[in-house]
Formats: sequence, C-alpha cells, structure tokens
Amino acid sequence: MRTILFKSSPSRPPTPSPPHRHMFSDTLMDDNIETAQVLISKWDVSDSSSLYCNITNLFAADNRYEAKQYLNSIKDLQTAMQYYISQDPTSDKLVFAQNLMQIAMKRLEKEFYLILKANRQHLDSESVSRASRSSISEFEVESEEEEDSISEVERVSMAAVADLKAIAECMIAAGYGKECVKIYKIIRKSIVDEALYHLDVESRLSLAQIQKMDWEVLEVKIKTWLNAVKVAVKTLFYGERVLCDQVFSSSPTMKESCFADITREGALSLFVFPENVAKYKKAPERMFRTLDLYEAIADLWPEIESIFDLESTSTVRQQAISSLIKLGEAVRAILTEFESAISKFNSKAAVPGGGIHPLTRYVMNYITFLTDYSSVLADILADWPLPVPSPLPEAYFGSPVSDDAISNSAISIRLAWLILVMLCKLDGRAEMYKDVALSYLFLANNLQYVVNKVQRSNLKLLLGDEWIEKHESKVRQYASNYERIGWSKVFAALPDAKDNQMTTPQVTECFKRFNSSFEEAYNRQASWVVSDSKLRDQIKVSVAKKLVPVYREFYDKYRFVVVIKEGVVRFAPEDLGNYLSDLLFGTGGSGSNLSSLSSVSSFSSSSGHSRGGPSR
Repeated sequence: MRTILFKSSPSRPPTPSPPHRHMFSDTLMDDNIETAQVLISKWDVSDSSSLYCNITNLFAADNRYEAKQYLNSIKDLQTAMQYYISQDPTSDKLVFAQNLMQIAMKRLEKEFYLILKANRQHLDSESVSRASRSSISEFEVESEEEEDSISEVERVSMAAVADLKAIAECMIAAGYGKECVKIYKIIRKSIVDEALYHLDVESRLSLAQIQKMDWEVLEVKIKTWLNAVKVAVKTLFYGERVLCDQVFSSSPTMKESCFADITREGALSLFVFPENVAKYKKAPERMFRTLDLYEAIADLWPEIESIFDLESTSTVRQQAISSLIKLGEAVRAILTEFESAISKFNSKAAVPGGGIHPLTRYVMNYITFLTDYSSVLADILADWPLPVPSPLPEAYFGSPVSDDAISNSAISIRLAWLILVMLCKLDGRAEMYKDVALSYLFLANNLQYVVNKVQRSNLKLLLGDEWIEKHESKVRQYASNYERIGWSKVFAALPDAKDNQMTTPQVTECFKRFNSSFEEAYNRQASWVVSDSKLRDQIKVSVAKKLVPVYREFYDKYRFVVVIKEGVVRFAPEDLGNYLSDLLFGTGGSGSNLSSLSSVSSFSSSSGHSRGGPSR
C-alpha cells in the first residue's frame, strides 16, 4: 500500500489519551472520511454510471468552489489516514481511506492533464511571464479592480497556473508527485519542441551536414537562428522556467527535474549550432555572420545563465560557453586569413588615373564594418597579442589610450595593423606607374580615402586624432611630391626673377619653352584623378599659386615684345587658372589636348587676351 506519510512514526508509543478524547478524534476523522467520500465518489473517473463527472471538468469555471472543496477534502482525508496509522495501522478505515485517496489521485491526474492540454495557447511564455508578476495565488483574481487591470488571456493563464499549482501540491503531498511530473513533462516538452520547430531550429543538423553546405545556404540558416535564439531564450525557455517554478513551487527537486527534462534537448540543439558554424571553412567574407552569432550569445548570456542556473542544466550553460569560445577562435582565424589575403594580393593592373584602388575600398569598408562589433571584438581580441617582432609605436596609433578606451586598445592595435599592412601593399602598387608623379598622386588618393573612412566612422574613436593628423600630414607630403615632380618642368620654364632684362630671342624662347612644358604637363595629367574634392582643390590652388603669379609678371612685362610673332604667346595668366581647374577629374580635361588649340593672335589693352580653347 502506498503511504502518504512523510514523517516517521514515534520511536515509542504515545502517551495514552483519555477515552473521551479518542472518541472525539475518531468521530472527527470519520467525518473527514465521510465528507471526502461524497466528493471523491462523485468525481470518480472509473465510475461508468457517473456520466456527469466524465463529461465535465472538476476545475471548470462552474465548479471552482467545488474544486476547492475537493482539494480540501483530500487534505482532510490525508489527516485522517495519518491519525489511523498512529492508532491502528491495520484498521479497515485506513484501507478504505487509502482506496479513496487512489480514486482522488486518478481524478486529479485527469484534471492536471486536461488543464495542460486545454490551455496550450494560454500557457504560452508571454502570458506565463506576465502572470508571474501577479499576486494571484488562488483559482480566481482577488478583486474586481485586479480583474479589470488584466486581459482575458492573462486571467485565463493565471487561473490555469493556479489550478495546476494546487493540483501539483495536493498530489505531491499525497505521495503521487511522480505521476504528476510524468504528465507535465510529456505535455510541456511537446509544446517546447513544437515551438522550436516553428522557429526553424533544426535540432538534427549535424556538423558534417553543415560542412557540406554552400555558404549561401548556411548564411540563410544563420539568419534564421539569430531570429530564433532571442525568442527561444527570452520567451520560450524563460516562460517555461517560470511555469515550472510556479507549478512545482512546493518541490525544488521536481521543478528542477521538470524544467531540465523539458528544455535540455532543445536548448543544447540551439546552442550547438553556432559551434558547428565556427568550424566551417574560414574566409574573410564569413567574418560578420560569425560575429553576429558571437554577439547574440554574449548579449543573451545573463538570461542563459539565470534560466539554466540549475545543476541539471549545466550542460546547456557549458554548450553556450563552448560556442562562444569556438566562435572567438573562428574570428581570430578569419582576421589572420584577412591579413594574409591583403599581403598576398597580387593584381598587376594599375588603377587608371591614379584613383582609389579596389583593395583600399574593400579593406577599409571591411574594417569599418568591424567597428560595429567593438564590444564583441574587445572580448575576442583581449588576450590575442599581435604576432609581429615588435609592437607598433605609440605614435602610429595616435594619442595615448584614454581610460574610456582601455578595453578597446586591443582592437585599436589590430585594426591599425591591418591598415598598415594594406598601406604597405599600396606602396608596392604605386611602383607600377611609370610616371613618378602619378605614383605619388595614387598614394595621396588612397591614403586620403583611408583618412576619410576613419574620420567618418567609429575608427576615429579607436585610432584617435593623432593617428588622423599623422596620416593627413602624409597625404600632404604625397601631394607635395606629386606637385614638385609633375610640374617641375613647367616651373623650370619660367624665367628667373633675377633676370631684369631679356632680349627678344630670350623672351621668345622662354614663351616657347613654357608653352611646351605646360602643354606636356596638361596633356599627360588630363586623365589623372583626385577623388576627394577638398584634396583636389588644395592641389590645384597650390600649383596655381606657384605658377600663375610668376607667369603673370613675365607675361605683363614681355607680351608686347613678341606680339608680332603669332603663336609665341599661347596662354594668358587667366588661361592657366582655367586649364588647371579642368584637371584631376579623370575626364581628360575640357580641351583634352592643348596642342590642338589655336594660339592667341590678338590682344587688347582692356581685355589683355583671348583663348582659343574653351574656358571653364
């Protein structure tokens, strides 16, 4: 016979009570059994003659008062059984009471099952979570005000949870907790598994299957997982933990067992997926999905740790941590692969006009996107020193790291290093240009692009103002070298300011030499480009300041000396500025070829010149 006692019998017989006391207690216990018999027999599921009890739920809305009485009668029946065991363990009344208890437990098993089945929708995670914040502990809300403050779905959910809790407490107290737990696990596990299925969490997707997938297919599954994991952790698993804690609040062991058995399999399947993805073939373009997976788990870790804090669910926590570790290793491996790809880049095609190299665009866009994951990368890169013979000098990064940026110093070092590797590669690309001036323009263009990317993104916070200033200075140096080499012949063609008086042949030769050198420089640079408008204007203004005033002085002093010689004076000072303004757009300039332009053939004292080519 199953016993409902959880207290050991006294080690010695109790002190005999007076006869009248026995009679009173016997009468009271008999009344308890008699009252219980009436209710329990009425709802006996094995009684085929009781059609009412088989088509009606005891815990239906119309029977809530009777449901309370039913549970109370079981408690009284249990009290009577304890009493008769202490008096006479072989008593017929004890046997009768035990039979009644078995009938009652069968009824409660059925009610427990029906409530779980009927309230699948109302016992969803959101409703349970909201219900957990309520003070409802009975079958009904406590007051009209409280009833008005909650929705119908929440009210039904709270009532169902209260019913389940009351039944579970009654069955556990009567020694039938295992039957209760068995029903609960079967119903709720099917609900959790179904919810994960609808979230498209593929529980049977093995590592071997993932390794055989095309990246495009796997990326779709990663996106699905990223959407599913938040719902699964914050709603599904959290709600299930709350429900288990409420229903089985009277038994810590049972609530732990229920939650672990219901969620463990699904949670392990959910969190093993990122680890399997981390073992997928490494490539730079897979970096960001890998970081997405890492970030999702890292962001959810407080909830994961809290929900699965039980000893029986430690494997879930361990799997989540294992996935984080493997994803971190994958990120490091991809960064290494990315750096190697930059170093091995070997395209022999020169960018027309010295413009922005595709490598520059790709690398800077890649690094800029990495800064969106600064907090995640701070964790991943914290203990990963840069594998170079010596650390990069502090001056390379910029100003000393502030207290607010200490956690990002590893990121700063790593990203600055990647940019340096790229810039070194660009130096090699610059050598492909036969024209040295164009090679410097190429370097200025690309470094300016890098600086702009840094200034307009989170890289500015990571690398610092000093880093930007250092590289802006380098851009100016490249531009100065382009100017010096690209226009050296033009500058050299201008007369020395010390030559106070020149003969007509000298003036003629000077004008011809200048015309030739300017045409050559213009025609050569007509297809060159400076992508950044600010840098382009700075270069042209600088060239014009060095060129136009000197030429203007020479022009104003000697233009009439050679006026009779048509074609000697090809340019007026204003022409130079107009032609310079056409350059560095990469379009060939307005006139495309200065040698085809007509020469200046007439002058007027008022206008001073006319130009054969189109003006800007």
